Amino acid sequence: MALDLFPQKLFDKFEIYEWRHATSVLKYDFPDQWNDIVSMLSEFVIPVEWIIEPGGRKTKIADWIDSYLVQQRGWQEKKFDTKYIVDANEHDSPTHKIDCYKRGVALELEWNNKDPFFDRDLNNFRLLFDLRTVSVGVIVTRCDELQQLFVELGRGASYGQSTTHMSKLLPRIEGGGGAGCPIIAIGIKRSCINM
Repeated sequence: MALDLFPQKLFDKFEIYEWRHATSVLKYDFPDQWNDIVSMLSEFVIPVEWIIEPGGRKTKIADWIDSYLVQQRGWQEKKFDTKYIVDANEHDSPTHKIDCYKRGVALELEWNNKDPFFDRDLNNFRLLFDLRTVSVGVIVTRCDELQQLFVELGRGASYGQSTTHMSKLLPRIEGGGGAGCPIIAIGIKRSCINM
């Protein structure tokens, strides 16, 4: 199975799923991006304070990933200017910004948004895959098991059932939300939290 391409130690920290041979495509067609993502996941740790402190527009988790991929590895936040033409009539077809993009690989972090953000991400992957701009989409979210930790930390109300977590993502992908785009879903486990 292609998921075996990930270092075994990562499965202690993450749930990892794939569709349409995404792991093989990422590792063998985009080795630099593969190495960046594997390295990032290997170093990824969430201090418990990042969960306890009230959030703002952007979480410290997102800041850490941006620092790792964008500032250190040459990824970028990217919005594509897309449009289509039918019989000389031009129509804008806007996409949403991708959190981290590097030459054909798109990575989105959905830590604690409303779950329709998954639909937005998957639709973005689908459209940009069809336009031959994204070859692999990666979504990093949290595992369901973290909900109990949030309750223990007194933050359960901030991380409710209608927010982004793995059991909200998987049915959307399995139902065809990403269409033909190869997708990797990565769920952050409790073992990533540094108590």
